[in-house]
Amino acid sequence: MFGISFEHILIVGVVLLIFGPKRLPELGLTMGKAIKNFKDSISGIEEANFKRIAETEKQNKAPVAPVAPETTTPTTPSAST
Repeated sequence: MFGISFEHILIVGVVLLIFGPKRLPELGLTMGKAIKNFKDSISGIEEANFKRIAETEKQNKAPVAPVAPETTTPTTPSAST
């Protein structure tokens, strides 16, 4: 499943030749930060889409029938002496 083939060894060798063993940890850290930022931006886009869909669903719902106002009889203030 996680077998190392000749292609993997070749890629690691080329990367070591290009960047050198001292810059390799820095490169890994930079790549990790880039992947994290990418995932955060994707989740932000998905969250915005979910909000837009929820707002659209709210707007598309049928309006609720208005409720008739209650009829009340006017009351007269009681006189206190």
